[in-house]
Amino acid sequence: MTTIYLSQNDIQEFLSLDGPQQGIAYEWEGENVVHLHFHPLRHAFGSTAPCLFTREQTDRQGWQVVADGQTVKVYYNGMEMQANFIPSEEELYSRSKGILEVSILKAKHVAIIGLGSFGSQIAIELAKAGVGEFSLFDFDRVELHNLARHTCVLQDLGRLKTDAIEDAILGKNPYATVHKHPVNITIDTRELEEAVKVCDLVICATDNNASRFTLAELVHKHQKTCIYGRAITRAEGGDVFISRPGEACYCCLVGNDWFEMQNEEITDEQSARRTGAIAAYVSAEDADAMVQVGLSSDIAPICNMMVKLALVELSRGQNSGIQSLEQEFTYNYYMWANRRERKYANWHALPGAGAMPTIIRWYGSHIKKQTDCAVCSHVVTLDTGEQIEQRLGQQDTSNINIDNLLNQLG
Repeated sequence: MTTIYLSQNDIQEFLSLDGPQQGIAYEWEGENVVHLHFHPLRHAFGSTAPCLFTREQTDRQGWQVVADGQTVKVYYNGMEMQANFIPSEEELYSRSKGILEVSILKAKHVAIIGLGSFGSQIAIELAKAGVGEFSLFDFDRVELHNLARHTCVLQDLGRLKTDAIEDAILGKNPYATVHKHPVNITIDTRELEEAVKVCDLVICATDNNASRFTLAELVHKHQKTCIYGRAITRAEGGDVFISRPGEACYCCLVGNDWFEMQNEEITDEQSARRTGAIAAYVSAEDADAMVQVGLSSDIAPICNMMVKLALVELSRGQNSGIQSLEQEFTYNYYMWANRRERKYANWHALPGAGAMPTIIRWYGSHIKKQTDCAVCSHVVTLDTGEQIEQRLGQQDTSNINIDNLLNQLG
């Protein structure tokens, strides 16, 4: 028995036109599954065949969809076939109603910068929630080392991540609009700035501070909310920061000496050498042994927090089932630990820890706007050497950077 799928939106579009129209049947070979489409897909696996959309059945062989405004029937070589209908846009996310304000999310535009293990998951989750428009930025292609944590599969190897994630988004929400930008934002910011200008929310999921700092300048310039997320080396932990217009920016979080920070995610040999985690004199063989990424399950909690924060921001002020989370997510910096090692070695084990810091738990803190921030302050002072130590020594305890917070909790 063949399983057939047909989109209600395709039928509605056909009925708005005059005369028979040519479509395409996509068959998953060996699985007896056929998808009938009014328009060709950009990317597809399996064999294809013509499919005629018409108002009256003809004696033509092959696939036919007969729709007259009252009924819809599917025929193959003259034999009527049972079809399943993909719901219209209004019905697709009906199960989310009462939890999410789907009609509001449909009109929202999210820019996602970086489509690695973080950005790819976040994009798909937001698509499943019903977000209607995406701008995707990443100039990389899918490589073998990505597959351990990435949403992409073997068939995506060699493809631009923007193309692969577009397919993933449209696979969950075929009614979404996707703008692809396979550009290096640290070299050319023109396309990025245009997207930041018009989007409702920015997601920064890159793996280096240079790109985050570039984005911090643009979201401050255009007064946009941006959510930053990262995993520390080997995904032993990670953090999430949200900057809102008029509040602390990413540079307030990491300090004006951001370019000296080495505490970045190490995902491959290239990024490890760039940050200095692997010295230039270390051989490629030894370097390969030193580079170990974290598990996909290690980054999932961090991605989930970013998605939750994004949905709260996009739905803010609307009457929805997640409105109560606005009272929960009052901090702008959140920290997570997966394992008690390195920076988290002094944290307590889960049993009997009480209020002490443990792994597998979120901790929030409020990062205040820095008066001498190089990005968002009117008065900029770049401190170096002893000046930095003096500034940090006089800093209010609520104005803590990442390492200070880790040390205090430890």
